Amino acid sequence: MALPLMPKATAVWLIDNTSLTFDQIGEFCGLHKLEVQAIADGEVASSIVGLDPLLNGQLTQDEIKRCEADPRARLKMVKSDLPQPVVRTKGARYTPVSKRNEKPDAIAYLLKNYPDLLDAQIARLLGTTKETINKVRDRSHWNSPNIKPQNPILLGLCKQADLEAAVKRAERRVEREKKAQKKARPGKSFDEIQAVEDIQDGFVRTPNGTQDDQPDIDPDAMLKE
Repeated sequence: MALPLMPKATAVWLIDNTSLTFDQIGEFCGLHKLEVQAIADGEVASSIVGLDPLLNGQLTQDEIKRCEADPRARLKMVKSDLPQPVVRTKGARYTPVSKRNEKPDAIAYLLKNYPDLLDAQIARLLGTTKETINKVRDRSHWNSPNIKPQNPILLGLCKQADLEAAVKRAERRVEREKKAQKKARPGKSFDEIQAVEDIQDGFVRTPNGTQDDQPDIDPDAMLKE
């Protein structure tokens, strides 16, 4: 339900000029019953001048009389033909100047600890650009010697909930990609598929995790096994 302009000022006027109940006034103005009672007792909004909702076309006298006659009734605001204010869409995240120099540290932290995050996700979390992320990644950033990975949550650059949500989305994306690879090559495990891809790239992984050049191995032969 839309609220009237200046709810507290409207509540002050309704308290002073009508016999409406605190519940009726509170619901119309978006205030708690106890807050309306405090306004009536002068404990709250004592310096606020009442705003007449009849003058600004938000209520009619007949509507007020209807609700005064029935304490269970609720005030209904008059529908206005005036254009409604446009709701601003969420823009780019603003970062105080004092914290902007800490963004590369936060980028380095996310790249190190959450490698599955896309650059676009990191850019949204920290309010940075993909270009800056790439420079931190390949150490071509102008301040690379001084960049030290730091948790962006502790730096105040993003919220814990936002980071967790981004990580979960990244994990779901990786899982979908793995399933798609398995469907593309039925009968092979993900590790087998990865091994074949390494060979196709000119490498084979040894048991200790290193890579050796194996240009003479035929990957098609492995796929036929």
